[in-house]
Amino acid sequence: MAIKTVLRMGDPRLLEKAVPVAVFATPELHALLQDMRDTMAALNGAGLAAPQIGVGLQVVIFGVDANPRYPEAGPVPHTVLINPVLTPLGKEMEAGWEGCLSIPGLRGLVPRYKQLCYQGFDQFGNPIDRTVSGFHARVVQHECDHLQGILYPMRIGDMSRFGFVEELFPDNPPVAE
Repeated sequence: MAIKTVLRMGDPRLLEKAVPVAVFATPELHALLQDMRDTMAALNGAGLAAPQIGVGLQVVIFGVDANPRYPEAGPVPHTVLINPVLTPLGKEMEAGWEGCLSIPGLRGLVPRYKQLCYQGFDQFGNPIDRTVSGFHARVVQHECDHLQGILYPMRIGDMSRFGFVEELFPDNPPVAE
């Protein structure tokens, strides 16, 4: 379909709460998902939320086989998740470096729940119910935050751990956004 422009931090649309999808398996929903896949692939993203391309619906996609932006990450199955509900499994948090296609060139150390269950639907309205941990759990939380108008810097506790990739990792910078 098309590679869409990703909204950048500062655009007020990124701070809005997304609305639930009411009807599944429509041509419009399939077109949105294809645009999201094309955009995510073109930018080497691990995930993308519909609000990042200016669509205020509760739709996220994610998935990683091998990604130059996250060379240490394990695989995450390619998933369409609509109207998600996240339930932390325990209180244990884990800090990890995150980037975002809406905040290019920057990284931050973000605490996230280590393990969670996520539920929702695929594009056809079929239920999804998974228990995940590690990088998979991090990606889901990051993308679903976009549906609540939350960008990862809002979750950083120590702003000295937020900055440009080249400055934070001068000897071994990860591939930038």
